[in-house]
Amino acid sequence: MPRLADYKAVVDLRDFSGVLQCVVDNSVDVRSEYVVRITGTVRARPEGTINSSLATGEIEIGDCEVEILNAAEPPPFPIDQRADDVDESIRLRYRYLDIRRERMQRNIRVRAAVNSAIRAAMERQNFVEVETPFLMPSTPEGAREFLVPSRKEPGSFYALPQSPQLWKQLLMVAGMDRYYQIARCLRDEDLRADRQYEFMQLDAEMSFVTQDDVLAAISEAVMSAAEAVTGERPPEIQRITWREAMERFGVDKPDLRFGLELIELTQIFASTEFKAFSTAESIKGLCVRAGEYPDTAAAGRNRLDALTDRAKKLGAKGLVWMRVQAGGQLDSPVAKFLSETEIAALLAATGAVEGDLILMVADSWHNACEVLGQLRNDIGRPPVHEGPYRYVWVVDFPLFVGVDPVSGKPKPGHHPFCHPHPDDLDKFETDPLSVRALAYDLVLNGWELGSGSIRIHEPELQRQVFNRLGISDEEADRRFGFFLQPFKYGAPPHGGFAFGIDRLTAILAGEENIREVIAFPKTQSGLDPMTNAPTQIDAKQLAELGLRPLPPPSNA
Repeated sequence: MPRLADYKAVVDLRDFSGVLQCVVDNSVDVRSEYVVRITGTVRARPEGTINSSLATGEIEIGDCEVEILNAAEPPPFPIDQRADDVDESIRLRYRYLDIRRERMQRNIRVRAAVNSAIRAAMERQNFVEVETPFLMPSTPEGAREFLVPSRKEPGSFYALPQSPQLWKQLLMVAGMDRYYQIARCLRDEDLRADRQYEFMQLDAEMSFVTQDDVLAAISEAVMSAAEAVTGERPPEIQRITWREAMERFGVDKPDLRFGLELIELTQIFASTEFKAFSTAESIKGLCVRAGEYPDTAAAGRNRLDALTDRAKKLGAKGLVWMRVQAGGQLDSPVAKFLSETEIAALLAATGAVEGDLILMVADSWHNACEVLGQLRNDIGRPPVHEGPYRYVWVVDFPLFVGVDPVSGKPKPGHHPFCHPHPDDLDKFETDPLSVRALAYDLVLNGWELGSGSIRIHEPELQRQVFNRLGISDEEADRRFGFFLQPFKYGAPPHGGFAFGIDRLTAILAGEENIREVIAFPKTQSGLDPMTNAPTQIDAKQLAELGLRPLPPPSNA
């Protein structure tokens, strides 16, 4: 009769590098997630037992000796790809187990490869890594800040950095010439797939440079990171202006992986008798090809009504739709208001044929572009990580965007430190909304990776911009004095950029959400299920800080 020890069991041994099959004595009590040390002989698997789905599927370890280093309770979910179907709050509550999975191990290591490639690329270009302060004064940069109360100065607060923007410009004044940092930044904004409270960015600044110099340096870092992950270096990144991006794609973060571009139709209807068109500043169109987007091109009335409702929610006064039928006939509630000449010109401009759907918005130029741009994404945009990687630089953003309805002053496009385009300085006082900035964004597959600009280095020009924004000299000195004062001592021309490492890594790792490439992220509601943060602070700590919490707001 065979002894118990003669029976063998197969155990999957997993570490960071993968899974390896081990043949152990059946008397050894080894269970899921036990921490073990196994020694034995590496050998070929017996014929018929090869697993081609594993990198180690042709070998195994035999003659094993097993030492149990630590026993483990059964995990709350399987430590394999089946955990992708587990509720995310459970995965985040036990994130230290979630990271054991192959997918998360790969993502975290992809992130490390991205960081390493970025650092190497910046150092090759003679950038110097400098760490900037984490506790700083409150400086409005367009997003809500996280504030830290001062124990030493009751009633006063530090702000956590939205970016190292001010510090890196001061480093240029200090003669550092080329600065970079993989910086942790914080913004108290609503969370979503591409946004967390905390995020990491490559932050860089350069002196005595043009816009082309900055774009070349950042492109080198991005392409090096992509090559480190994918094994292929992306082609040179193309550029388009902000105006072209809006005209063609309706958004300043264009996704170039699919067509469906906006079509200018204003001139076709310049003399139309159709009132909704005749009074519009701009008429934009979108031709949905039946062969490319069959679900929408062959849309029934419910789908068309849904598109109309969506357009209105986006701010349009309405949406005109036309289905092209045989012989160039149009099925549309407004077709009867258009002349044969207008219909012929419309079909020629859009290239629409039988089965296609034409969508049109008549509104201000900006609204018409934005509404159709969002509809374009709704209809045709694939998941952000699918398809080819299509990078694009968007340049020549407006210096100001719109007018504040209360103050009547223009609002900054990127931030108040962007240098106006030198060709537009003569319009600064007379037509500020037409002034371009030396500002630029980097976009990948419709996600904005980051923004940058050539900065204002002349104190007088900086004050002019502040004044145009309604910030007086006195207020500027109070809020930005520590920043403006050094510029009096000789600031070189300089410019910089910052891009989100979380976003770049997510796309390169094939993920749709940056939470999947962050070791310990927050949920979409801003909570940390693992630590239960944010938590209440005890009365003693609050007293030391001179704080007293308000009662929760009444529901009445």
